[in-house]
Amino acid sequence: MVYYLIALIAFLIDQATKYVIATRLELGEQIPVIGNFFLITSHRNRGAAFGILEGQQWFFILVTIVVVAGIVWYLNKVKATRKLLPTALGLVLGGAVGNFLDRMLNGEVVDFLQFNFGSYTFPIFNVADSCIVIGVALIILDSLRDMKGGEEITEVKESK
Repeated sequence: MVYYLIALIAFLIDQATKYVIATRLELGEQIPVIGNFFLITSHRNRGAAFGILEGQQWFFILVTIVVVAGIVWYLNKVKATRKLLPTALGLVLGGAVGNFLDRMLNGEVVDFLQFNFGSYTFPIFNVADSCIVIGVALIILDSLRDMKGGEEITEVKESK
């Protein structure tokens, strides 16, 4: 399925960018890209989004295993009559596996994308986080399209 290819591409880009940051920059080192608005900043995160639940590695590992298993099950069971939802799930899958691998191997996730809005600094994130957020946004969009179209999914059709 093409959706696993999307997940693989997201995963590979995430891992490649994290490798470059981890091997070429010192922790805390910054490279301005667009003035002080966008910087590449070498950072490590032992928590979830925005650093919440720091040190809860087994919780993240368990949740990721359940989410990945659910996505794989759903992608294998659902007949791809639409393109948006499986594409979104592919992005979420690639991002989840990327951060999962970091947590399993290093106990932390490499983050490096930093945006500043005046005096506010948005929490530093990575490509995997971006894929997950974009994927979830596309899932919401797909759901809203279903609601607007008056369609209701009553069964999941298995693909052959």
